[in-house]
Amino acid sequence: MDIVGDPRRLVAVLIVCGTAACAGRVTPQPYPDGGAPDSGVARTVREREAIVRGDRLASAALDLRGVPYRNGGIDPGGFDCSGLVAYVFGREGIAMPRQTVAQYGVGHAVKLQDVRAGDLLFFATVSNGPSHVAIALDADTFVHAPSSRGVVRVERLALPYWSSRFLGARRVVD
Repeated sequence: MDIVGDPRRLVAVLIVCGTAACAGRVTPQPYPDGGAPDSGVARTVREREAIVRGDRLASAALDLRGVPYRNGGIDPGGFDCSGLVAYVFGREGIAMPRQTVAQYGVGHAVKLQDVRAGDLLFFATVSNGPSHVAIALDADTFVHAPSSRGVVRVERLALPYWSSRFLGARRVVD
């Protein structure tokens, strides 16, 4: 039989050859994902999702820069520090207590060097315990609603005012 003269047979031969070529390809095992599982680079799907969710929290907080400070404020008309946290986390579907002291009890503590976007940073500004909260962008920058200068803004933890009052960091999204 003439394969070239019969279009159906030609198609069948091409399909068989194409399938055989695919079967002959070798996929490296394990498939590279940025590092060996014990290297700290590879992450589980759950860890990756938590990182993405933390990034969304940080981004949402950044979008609120310039909103005025309002004592007891819980919406874009004006925020206090814990109101900002409750609002941003609420938009991500995470219910948070309204008060800074109560927010300090949510999630688990993380070391400063392990802070990532979306973690909460707590400060003792007017008392010995947690009296101010912020949303981390990374281990040195954060978004918060301070009463001084009156708007939601970004600050650096390295500034003496903040570093001397830093109490700890907590991760809510894991």
